[in-house]
Amino acid sequence: MLLFPHGELPDLLRTYGYGAIGGLVALEGMGIPLPGETALIAAAILAATDHVFNIWFVTAIAAAGAIFGDNVGFCLGRALGYRLLVRYGRYIRVTAPRIKLGRYLFLRYGGRVVFLGRFVAVLRVLGGFLAGTNRLAWLRFFVADATGAIVWATTYGLAAYYLGRLISHLAKPVGIGLCILALIGVIGLIWFLRGHEAELEKKAELALPGPLWPAPRKQ
Repeated sequence: MLLFPHGELPDLLRTYGYGAIGGLVALEGMGIPLPGETALIAAAILAATDHVFNIWFVTAIAAAGAIFGDNVGFCLGRALGYRLLVRYGRYIRVTAPRIKLGRYLFLRYGGRVVFLGRFVAVLRVLGGFLAGTNRLAWLRFFVADATGAIVWATTYGLAAYYLGRLISHLAKPVGIGLCILALIGVIGLIWFLRGHEAELEKKAELALPGPLWPAPRKQ
């Protein structure tokens, strides 16, 4: 997710240092489409090629920024997301059964969704907000989110670091490959939900009977 070209990112990182890494990652986790993951990879490459950063500081700050940003997004979702969906969701085809379906999926698979979402672009930006909106218990969210953030920052940071200059030549095909895999995953998820939506909505109603309002207690 980008608001400025890749070419400007290394200069931004060199100018503002570790604060830019943590800030971009945190803001991305809050739901703002900034290149947090790209900043992590770029900083790791700079650590390997130009020795601008220490790779261990890079991964630690990226993980901390991710955890902080995701938790802000979670709090916003908890405070505002559910009420907005209940009141205005019908205008974007988010009906009451679908709201319950979202809560049901987070109730059953919330930890896995949050952990794996750190590696998927859309969920990396909106995962915290959606978890809060769907009333996932904060402790359950925090454990899954912190684990995912640490694994994500360490995996991507060290991979970029050890590949060094080679990663710049592989970035385009790797990016295309990841986009294709993500697209296949999204299509598969949509196909599954479309085919099983009615069945899942019945299960959601059994698990979460009654009206949507007021906001339900935490899971």
